[in-house]
Amino acid sequence: MNIHVGNLAREVTEAELRKAFEEFGQVAAVRIITDRYSGVSKGFGFVEMPKRAEAEAAITGLNMKELAGRTLDLSEARGPRERGRTSRPHGGGGRGRPSGGGRRRF
Repeated sequence: MNIHVGNLAREVTEAELRKAFEEFGQVAAVRIITDRYSGVSKGFGFVEMPKRAEAEAAITGLNMKELAGRTLDLSEARGPRERGRTSRPHGGGGRGRPSGGGRRRF
């Protein structure tokens, strides 16, 4: 089961996050999402635990608990299909113009 971990302090490391979750069972993977340019944490990440019961215990045990001065916000991570579609079914962009080419003809 994949767990979304929100409201992470920027200084929390993947090792620290793994240690917190290992109290509840086996951790398969930990990933803190960072800015691609600066490498600074975006304040959220994911923890994968193979056993659903252990993952649920971790969510119950750690949700709304403090880690490095921030209150964690945990939930089961949902894939793109489960989140639903965005309000723009064909992507973004366009700046309010109808489709049909982005270049002006002179």
